[in-house]
Amino acid sequence: MQGSGCQSGHHVPMEEQVFRHGSESAEEAQGDGERVVTVQEDCGGADASKYGLKGCDRKNAIGPAEKRELVDYSRKEHGISLRQACILFSLHFSVYYYKPKPNEDHLVRDALSSLAEQHARWGFWMMHHRLRNLGHLWNHKRVYRIYTEMGLNLRRKTKKRLPARTLEPLLQPIYANETWSMDFMHDVLSNGVKFRSFNVIDDFNRECLNLTLDTSINSKRVIRELDKLIAWRGMPRRIRVDNGPEYISHAMAEWAEQRSIELKFIQPGSPYQNGYVERFNKSYREEVLDAFSFTRIKEANALSQAWAWIYNNERPHKSLGHQPPITFAQQRLRSSAPSSLLPDQQYQWKSLLLNVTN
Repeated sequence: MQGSGCQSGHHVPMEEQVFRHGSESAEEAQGDGERVVTVQEDCGGADASKYGLKGCDRKNAIGPAEKRELVDYSRKEHGISLRQACILFSLHFSVYYYKPKPNEDHLVRDALSSLAEQHARWGFWMMHHRLRNLGHLWNHKRVYRIYTEMGLNLRRKTKKRLPARTLEPLLQPIYANETWSMDFMHDVLSNGVKFRSFNVIDDFNRECLNLTLDTSINSKRVIRELDKLIAWRGMPRRIRVDNGPEYISHAMAEWAEQRSIELKFIQPGSPYQNGYVERFNKSYREEVLDAFSFTRIKEANALSQAWAWIYNNERPHKSLGHQPPITFAQQRLRSSAPSSLLPDQQYQWKSLLLNVTN
């Protein structure tokens, strides 16, 4: 090859040296008594297959960075020109002279991290426009790439902050409809279906006012049940509840404000502050939910409604002088006793027990 700078007596084409290492032409050259130093043999003493050349086991072609190293090596060790080396290794001049720009992704990361710490609920576009307002003219696609790499696009659950709850003594009202207590219970049918029970009692005489069973009971359902209860029982002055999502919802707050009903929230993690309904839940759990196995919601509801009437009218209550809640209210309030749950002919406790046992 002319102009290659090689001084050997027998010239082998450079392209054949690179891509046909160990070929017949190289053997013939060695057979003449002169050893030809090829590019492959002289690449640091390594096998040419490590550079991804033809005939090697590497599947992927060598990249621009590796080709740039081979061009520099060929120019230094074999004295070939830059043009010849670039043609030999299929490397364009612009690629050889390309200088990678410094990666400044860490600046974007720091800016996004700072915004995420200060504003946890801001989304991507909110942060992007804020960065633009701060004078950072980064492309939105680049910012979004880093935004997703940092995991900021994932939904972040933040603990809902509750206002301060004051501890109040659990006092027994002296009149009916002064204070109601509400709570939820959970159980499961024999087929594995979960259901909830929405319980309401009057703190005055521990009377059960409502037992609603369903697979799902949200705040709107709670409001409907309370409206039906107020229609025949009357309006309470206050309702004691825990900090469940159904009770702290905006719909529940608006409903109570429209009817001038005070919602008394207990402190988080302190169910004893709602002790009246918790004691009712214990009796309901032991005598109904844990005592029977239900296959349908309808069966659990029928037995629960029948038990509620027994609880109000027949079951003695120790804190009420061993009297049922209805009897206690009638003796205390006499003619001013409020309405109570009426027995439903479809839900007779004795007949339902006979059906269960048989």
